[in-house]
Amino acid sequence: MTSRSEIVAAAQALADDGRFLDILRARVAIPTESQEPSRAPDLRRYLTDQIAPALSAMGVDSRIVPNPVDGGGPFLIGTRIEDPALPTVLTYGHGDVVRGIPEQWRAGLDPWTVTVEGERWYGRGTADNKGQHAIVLTALAEVLKARGRLGFNLKVLIETSEEIGSVGLDKVLETEANALAADVLIASDGPRLVVDRPDVKLGNRGSVTFDMSLDLREGSRHSGHWGGVLEDPALLLAQALSCITTPRGRILVKDWLPTEIPPKIRAAIRDIRVDPSDPSLVMPPDWGEPGLTTPEKMYGWTSFIVLAMLSGRPENPVNGVQPSARARCQIRHTVDVDPDVFVPALRRHLDAHGFGMIDLTELRQNRFPPWRTDPDNPWVETVLGSITKTRGERPILMPNSSGGLPSEIFARHLGLPVIWIPHSYGGCRQHGPDEHLLQPVVREGLGLMAGLFWDISESENL
Repeated sequence: MTSRSEIVAAAQALADDGRFLDILRARVAIPTESQEPSRAPDLRRYLTDQIAPALSAMGVDSRIVPNPVDGGGPFLIGTRIEDPALPTVLTYGHGDVVRGIPEQWRAGLDPWTVTVEGERWYGRGTADNKGQHAIVLTALAEVLKARGRLGFNLKVLIETSEEIGSVGLDKVLETEANALAADVLIASDGPRLVVDRPDVKLGNRGSVTFDMSLDLREGSRHSGHWGGVLEDPALLLAQALSCITTPRGRILVKDWLPTEIPPKIRAAIRDIRVDPSDPSLVMPPDWGEPGLTTPEKMYGWTSFIVLAMLSGRPENPVNGVQPSARARCQIRHTVDVDPDVFVPALRRHLDAHGFGMIDLTELRQNRFPPWRTDPDNPWVETVLGSITKTRGERPILMPNSSGGLPSEIFARHLGLPVIWIPHSYGGCRQHGPDEHLLQPVVREGLGLMAGLFWDISESENL
């Protein structure tokens, strides 16, 4: 039997000798832009021509599940049961990508062709998310090839609508809950916090988006005749916004805030270092909640921003008192605050400050639920311990990402811990031109995942 160190080295070699690059090239070449209805055949082709054959070679039975929501792409569900008494690992990824926008890529690069320049592998989906779920599935295949078995049961879910809000995922997890039942979700998405050190994320912050607006009259009125006499909606809206925070961004709506950062969450956050690697991103220590570190503000607290504001036509202003104004706002929050409290609490707050004329409208379709797996869950320590064994250094434990992941949907329907191990980095340019993966991160990711899957089969504590 191959040893653990040998399987880790064999997985890493795939990033050195071009075999993993060949897998990535074939998958990036399929233009799976889920925002474009004309790409629907490509979404299905990605599953049938790329994922299903790779799973079949591993003895994983797969089937295509139509999306229950019109306009959404199909799902693939794969299953390999070695012994019902063994633990079951579910992994997830998404085969769709954002628009390729080839005209915006640097000369010599094409979104549907993987181009290698030094350590960078350019192509749409290399980082988000084709490259990342390819790392997971390839590491699984290496362990299976070396041992002749995984030593645990495997289930796979690949969707093709993540970039349009994972439409249909909630319903599929509900209707396919028995087929997807597992003991843990281990998947890879998003960037590492720092490029040269792995991290493990236990969920994500949620988001609530809403509009603040007021309409006072039909059309604008001459500013000379009516300025200073008619109410100015932009001024009223600006004053209303100003009562939500202090001038230095501290949130004043108390019900928006956690009562505390739980001690074990604060302990995990203590190891996080935020390095924006961009000199223009200045983070003044006095911005936001006093007494919190920058990582605590990002990963353990509530944030509020104004996404956009409008009154009149800024690109072509006229001399008139405007009739209306609106602002689109967003809250990011941890599981320690109920998202249902945000808009009602703001309503009470605005009324108490004399801004009853401001209308509030939540964009429920934009709500993203938070989730955090308990850091004391035994699966968390198994993952942390395995990565430590492979790398020789403990990874960063992040109680939740600051952005969005579909953690809560899996936890709610399947009742399992959710663990994310990202294999990209903050500078990968996902969603923009020149998206890329870094070969050293791919190499390490293959080794980390192979070691983890080896250790799961050896564990007696799961």
